[in-house]
Amino acid sequence: MIKIDVKGDVVDNDTGQFFDYFGMQYVSPNMVKESLDKAQGEEVEMDIASYGGDVFAASEIYSMINQYPGTVTGVIQGMAASAATIIAEACDHLIISPAGQMMIHKASTAGAGNSDDFTHTAGVLSTTDRTIAGIYQTRTGKSEDEVLKLMKQETYLTAKDAVDQGFADEIMKKNEKVPQVVNSLHDIPSKSAVKKLMNLIKNQKSTPSEYKKSESDALFDEKLAIFKGESNGNII
Repeated sequence: MIKIDVKGDVVDNDTGQFFDYFGMQYVSPNMVKESLDKAQGEEVEMDIASYGGDVFAASEIYSMINQYPGTVTGVIQGMAASAATIIAEACDHLIISPAGQMMIHKASTAGAGNSDDFTHTAGVLSTTDRTIAGIYQTRTGKSEDEVLKLMKQETYLTAKDAVDQGFADEIMKKNEKVPQVVNSLHDIPSKSAVKKLMNLIKNQKSTPSEYKKSESDALFDEKLAIFKGESNGNII
């Protein structure tokens, strides 16, 4: 059996390089694809403890799991929130720890522009919400209105709630797994921050792994500022 960790933030493949540089835990479409390719149709277990992240990266992973010819069992070990629930719902059988939770909510974004731009963005978000709701509907049998209401309320589900409402299939037996519980949510770096850092690394003569060992404190501080979204924007 192949095990795939869905831990840390759900990010796109480029952002995954950003997380790799800082040695941070994440899951991306490429990571899942490599594991599924390696499994070659054998049974797969996905161990999930993630606060979510990029909804489009999660949707890509969802499609990969649905297309996988073998059985995929999901195990929610802690919190499966936001985009991580999209991945969880793709599993053929979903188990949740007694200490686990699921959280679903409406999609959100940040942007700039005029009133037309924001009207367009609102439409995109509405379409995204309905797409996500369709995933939950397929799993639970609920109506679109029921699911959208739960998403609007930013609903947290206990293990029992998740099973009773059809989001998960069963509660983990006591001796199956040691649950890992998490209880906070945070943002992932913006794509502009990823671009700045990757361009900075690209402009160095040595590779990221080589350069990281010898870089100056000032340069590392600048990279850290980019990561935190605190850069003054001088690096493009």
